[in-house]
Amino acid sequence: SILEGSMFINGSPQNTFVPGVIDLARQHKVFVAGDDFKSGQTKMKSVLVDFLVSAGIKPVSIVSYNHLGNNDGKNLSAPSQFRSKEISKSNVVDDMVASNRILFEDEDEHPDHVVVIKYVPYVADSKRAMDEYTSEIFMGGKNTIVMHNTCEDSLLATPLIYDLVILGELCERITMKKVDDSNQQKWESFHPILSLLSYMLKAPLVPSGAPVVNALFTQRCAIINVMRACLGLAPDNHMTLEHRFESTLTELQTAAGQQQHLAKKARLE
Repeated sequence: SILEGSMFINGSPQNTFVPGVIDLARQHKVFVAGDDFKSGQTKMKSVLVDFLVSAGIKPVSIVSYNHLGNNDGKNLSAPSQFRSKEISKSNVVDDMVASNRILFEDEDEHPDHVVVIKYVPYVADSKRAMDEYTSEIFMGGKNTIVMHNTCEDSLLATPLIYDLVILGELCERITMKKVDDSNQQKWESFHPILSLLSYMLKAPLVPSGAPVVNALFTQRCAIINVMRACLGLAPDNHMTLEHRFESTLTELQTAAGQQQHLAKKARLE
């Protein structure tokens, strides 16, 4: 794929991107992205753990169980294949845990995280996922959230393939202009490791020196703001200060009233 100049996206958890492959992609200026499609249980996990940690609720135990009967389930019944999937599913909470050192004071402290995947041929593509999240709350209390999800595995993964290909192809057309110290202009493409696609991947592959981000809404915000930049728009700003002061609210209401008056006048004419 790289030698043909075609972007390669790794939708499985296997360690495809060894250093030699990354070097080859850089030499040929071809995008690579991975690893492992994020379609169901892991996507929910990245949302829920982000919420818990951000709310000051400390997750101490996360147990995830899956069983499925398609080829993915059959392949994962092999211990070596399962281990790579276990890693990609388990690491999804790491950056969110590290974001709150009040809850997790020790850098080595993290929730007990167990992932179980079983092959059950009868259920075919209808994957079952069950999760239990146990957290510490106020005054030493415990809070447990239990989830059950039944989904068609392939029907969740297929749209991701379309989205990854479309977004990846769009990124191939994006360049950024930089001005160096000598005032010379230079156009630069994204790094060959296209980490912008992490929103749809369980174990984001990132360039050396870049942080790994698993929080789903942060990943989505990055895509939105890159698209806004392509249109010449400012990044989304969630401070919304214009709605938090009486003077700016008055200005907005006045402007809205004027627009309504002009629209009404145009209709009458």
